[in-house]
Amino acid sequence: MATERQYYRTCNLCEAMCGLEITVRGNDIVRIEGDRQDPFSQGYICPKGVALQDLHTDPNRLRHPVRRTRGGAWERITWEAAFDEVAGRLRDIQERCGNNAVATYQGNPAVHNFGTVLSFPSFVRTLKTRNIYSASSVDQLPHIVAAHAMFGHGLLLPVPDVERTQFFLIMGANPVVSNGSLMTAPGMSRRLQALRARGGRVVVVDPRRTETAELADQHLFIRPGTDAYLLLAMLHVLFAEGRVRLGRLAAFTDGVETLAAIVRDFPPARVAPLTGIAAETIEALAREFAAAPAAVCYGRVGLSIQTFGTSAQWLVNALNIVTGNLDREGGAMFPKAALDPLERFTAGHLGAWKSRVRGLPEFAGELPVAALAEEILTPGKGQIRALVTIAGNPVLSTPNGRQLDAALATLEFMAAVDIYINETTRHAHIILPPTGSLEHENYAAIFHHLAVRNTVKYSPAVFAPADDTRHDWQIFLELETRLASRTPLEAIRAQLRRGVRLGLGLDGMLDLAFRFGPYGTGLFGDGLTLAKVKAAPHGIDLGPLQPALPGRLWTKNRRIALAPEMLTQDVPRLQAQLQSQPMPPAANGMLLLIGRRQLRSNNSWMHNSERLVRGKARCTLLVHPDDARRYGITSGQMVKVMSRAGEITAPAEVSDEVMPGVVSLPHGWGHDRPGVQLDVARRYPGVSINDITDEQLVDEVSGNAALSGVPVRLAPVAGKAVSRPA
Repeated sequence: MATERQYYRTCNLCEAMCGLEITVRGNDIVRIEGDRQDPFSQGYICPKGVALQDLHTDPNRLRHPVRRTRGGAWERITWEAAFDEVAGRLRDIQERCGNNAVATYQGNPAVHNFGTVLSFPSFVRTLKTRNIYSASSVDQLPHIVAAHAMFGHGLLLPVPDVERTQFFLIMGANPVVSNGSLMTAPGMSRRLQALRARGGRVVVVDPRRTETAELADQHLFIRPGTDAYLLLAMLHVLFAEGRVRLGRLAAFTDGVETLAAIVRDFPPARVAPLTGIAAETIEALAREFAAAPAAVCYGRVGLSIQTFGTSAQWLVNALNIVTGNLDREGGAMFPKAALDPLERFTAGHLGAWKSRVRGLPEFAGELPVAALAEEILTPGKGQIRALVTIAGNPVLSTPNGRQLDAALATLEFMAAVDIYINETTRHAHIILPPTGSLEHENYAAIFHHLAVRNTVKYSPAVFAPADDTRHDWQIFLELETRLASRTPLEAIRAQLRRGVRLGLGLDGMLDLAFRFGPYGTGLFGDGLTLAKVKAAPHGIDLGPLQPALPGRLWTKNRRIALAPEMLTQDVPRLQAQLQSQPMPPAANGMLLLIGRRQLRSNNSWMHNSERLVRGKARCTLLVHPDDARRYGITSGQMVKVMSRAGEITAPAEVSDEVMPGVVSLPHGWGHDRPGVQLDVARRYPGVSINDITDEQLVDEVSGNAALSGVPVRLAPVAGKAVSRPA
């Protein structure tokens, strides 16, 4: 019998960076457990980590390039044929229709893969197109725009110092389920319990009583889309009552007087009817936050995906700043990662160009994905004729997915770098599948930069890649080399770049990053190197977060912009909505739709693991009992949900965990489209919330999709929900 071997890796399925201990016998995984010696996660693991085994052995996972035939079937082709055809088709379309006729879309699994993080930007630069899209603009783009405006770099994102705070205000986030998002913190339940045990306090503001809210000291329901008003009112209280205390931040912060003037127009009594939170509750919350020895406000995806998303994230930062809780222990701090992405990625720019059809602004060279379908469907100069998707499923993850589904069918050419034939890639002409996550080494570059503690850990490959397979970075390198070779000189340069990268390999590039990073001392010093990181298989603890300002700022004057013009320009829009004081949607027969995250369902492609989807149906429509009575809906009954963009039918789950006037569906479902080759997911299809989200609803500052607070109507359907597979 073969001996057992242990491998220690960081789970790459979400942002939490949980340490894994993977036991292997021969070519089989015996078990996957939490790594108790990991200094960061300390043995914590969620169900997704165990499911890595299912993803590795999934019979639906592609392992070789395939081409779609005219009859709709798929045929295997060689790598050389695939590379040549993809590059040739893209080059032909650009020569005929212009560079912008080719678009790219990158899904969020790409940032979990160090090879893609390193290689994809160079591939995109080779295309010389302005039609670049990603999942960022249905997620964290408002965070990035606010950070760029206030601190000078879109990736200079403050992270809550959860381990030392005394007051944790959580808005539009569910870290008990996500284990942090733009706040990498595995085992969040344990961290919140420790916070409360040391006498701290946790307050959650959310339209749903989430799993995090269940562990909090206080939960406040808030009407979707009104978080910016709550923050403005809290700031009003702090300025009006003389509770503003910037401390050491005052020496390098501009715009305090401007912010004070803005918030005068938003007293608690005025915003209370809009938010659904009583004025006295807002006042008490502001005073309690300001009085805490160390406090931090954290706003996540629920704040970003609304029509005032960027303003909400700006005001979260502003609240932390004016109370002196930015860049201090227990407040919002900036991690010091072994590989600093600020040095490797652009600081950002907003609105250097805009989308062709609707005029939505780019940020850092990327356009909002809410514009993708119309850019494909609208004829004229610059129309998208070809698309390359990378580890993404925008048909299920972007607004008005049915419109995008129809648009993809009209493309002249589509290629996908993906391991599945899913709802999006079924439209591709060629799919190039990279190796599986256990078949290549990895380093969680982005998430170490967002962690609540400074650590570093390398993940070795568990299995050797199968014969005739390619890593993701090798795929991009081959495509880039072919696309860059348009002239003899370009061809020589491309071959030189190819040779250097192949010679270094992923490990070589990572070693250089460590040597010249914050903990390194160059080529010949005794600082951090890849060899030292590999010698510590469980990871290295680099210590708690430390104050970093003003030295870490990227603004031209090295000062914080508390009230930057690009954000204060959105205030008249906030004032206009408050002035109109719109009636609650329920008064007009409408409800507000929000999404929700689930522990076993982070992304649509995880639904092909039986262990993650079996059991009680989770793709249900949460409806408050008051609304259920008004519509005549009972639990288990099928309900038609209708928006401007379309309609879907889902089983109702009557529950008071959502506030009256609000309904909720989870994201990532909807696997019943023809041509999808995901056997397990097709047995548990659910419905896609993004078939009824509206691509016309966006945050005007950033162009980020407003997926939360979509107005919908309900209509009960006779009969019960379809039973789940056994």
